[in-house]
Amino acid sequence: MAANSECGEMTPLCELLTEQRISKGWSQCDLVTRLHTLSGNDSVTREEVSRWERGKRIPGPYWRQWLGDVLDTSSRELELAAAVARRRRRTLID
Repeated sequence: MAANSECGEMTPLCELLTEQRISKGWSQCDLVTRLHTLSGNDSVTREEVSRWERGKRIPGPYWRQWLGDVLDTSSRELELAAAVARRRRRTLID
C-alpha cells in the first residue's frame, strides 16, 4: 500500500516495490521467478528489479501490470507511485 509521507505525497514506485516484496518475505530473485511464471516472459532480470527498487528505472506499463498481479497491488496504486517517481526525478534534474 502506498503510504502518504509527512508532506502528503505518496510513496514513489521504487519504495513501494521494495516494501511490498519484503513484506511478502521475497528476495528479488523470488519476485523475478514469479514475474516469469505469471507473465510467461523471462526478459526481466534480478538486476532490472534492483534498478526499479533503487529508482534508477521505472518499470513500463507492461511490467507494472504484472507487478500488480504478482504483488496483489492495484494498477492505479502502481500508476500513482510511478507518477510520484517521475515527478521526483524531474525535480532532481531541474
